[in-house]
Amino acid sequence: MTRRPLADRHVAVVETRELDELVQLLQEQGACVFRCPLIAIQDHSDRDHVKKWLESLLAGRMDWLILMTGEALRRLARVAEQEGLMPSFLDSLRKVRKITRGPKPVRALRELGLTPDMTAPMPTTAGVIAALAQEPLQGKTVGYTLYGAANPELADWLASSGAVGLPVMPYVYEPATNPERVAALIDLLSPVEKKTVLDADSGRVLFHLEAIVFTSSPQVDQLVAMARGIGKEQQLRQGLARTCIAAVGPVVAARLTELLGIAPQVCPEKGFVMKNLVHHLARWFEKGAPE
Repeated sequence: MTRRPLADRHVAVVETRELDELVQLLQEQGACVFRCPLIAIQDHSDRDHVKKWLESLLAGRMDWLILMTGEALRRLARVAEQEGLMPSFLDSLRKVRKITRGPKPVRALRELGLTPDMTAPMPTTAGVIAALAQEPLQGKTVGYTLYGAANPELADWLASSGAVGLPVMPYVYEPATNPERVAALIDLLSPVEKKTVLDADSGRVLFHLEAIVFTSSPQVDQLVAMARGIGKEQQLRQGLARTCIAAVGPVVAARLTELLGIAPQVCPEKGFVMKNLVHHLARWFEKGAPE
């Protein structure tokens, strides 16, 4: 029987929406998985804001639409459907010029029978800007989706290009787990005896986590914020410094470096999806991770 690259390796995952899929991918490689979902995605409470933005799209006021996430498009589609606007929504999406950031909004468009007119060369705000840099945007109206927070970099660039930016935030992030679970995660990252995860009932250390997988930058923000809230930020930093960190793409990698001063050991240069991330993580251990 062929030995699986992650056999007997203990890996933490902080994904929420596609948690089961990610766990299955890791287990197929032999990993023992510690689940600590950090981010819950909720509809934005200001539904009128979303409806007003949809009215602008349906009225044909947008020349470009920047889709930063697939989740945003799906939630916009759901609001359109609930409001009885789905046929007009789809017709407007066909007419507007669409640019996507990364593979997920492409997938969401395909679910609606549509394709992007342009894709960013890198799944980042800078990638979107680079793709649009040669387009005549003076006097154009550009709609764009936000994910959990404002995007001043994109807003400022659109304004400097003479465009009118119309942002919409269809969803927000909220904590998905309790501080006790986060504390257990941090304890398992701490410099304890090798392979010595915490028993949920007794609190006894059973093994040590050897890797942690991040699939979005808000996960990094939430982990640091919760660690700070329970007085374990320094312990988190120390633990991550001795753990293999896997980031799904450059946006997550940049956030890890910015917030924690840590560069991930595993980060695909292309193919920013979970399956490819798990493949790269397995390759990293297969090549001889430090024991």
